Amino acid sequence: MNPRRQKRLVAVTAFVLLLGGAIGAMLYALQQNIDLFYTPSQLIDGIGDKKVKPEVGQRLRIGGMVVKGSVRRAPDSLKVSFDLVDTGPIVTVEYEGILPDLFREGQGIVAQGVLVDKTTILASEVLAKHDEEYMPPEVAEAMKGIKHVPPSQLYKESDKGQQP
Repeated sequence: MNPRRQKRLVAVTAFVLLLGGAIGAMLYALQQNIDLFYTPSQLIDGIGDKKVKPEVGQRLRIGGMVVKGSVRRAPDSLKVSFDLVDTGPIVTVEYEGILPDLFREGQGIVAQGVLVDKTTILASEVLAKHDEEYMPPEVAEAMKGIKHVPPSQLYKESDKGQQP
């Protein structure tokens, strides 16, 4: 092989190796930033035929309904914990910060955070849906069969026993 062809072959080989390394590094970096969505049932029971469960320390998003009577607030800080449910098991979410204005018991929420143990999530962000009609498609699919009570009906039900 003449020297000119040999230089081209080395250059093309080096280019292909560098390109492959760059693509591999990008895929590895993206894998670290993926937050998978779970419902409380999927978190406890697993997903798919193999019942794959997230590992402790994994970042994830979880969506469900806030269980009535489960919101616990620390008196001296912004720490709050509450339980989430879909159609099965209950998962506890711990959060430190100001909750959204639309957050309330019986309301659907999505929390993003880290799995601390099998049933506890340390949330870095809590989102409440913005109105009674909209829900992200994956949350709506996961929440089928759960009865949602609109806030307007909650107020009507609580006012029934009171007379002016």
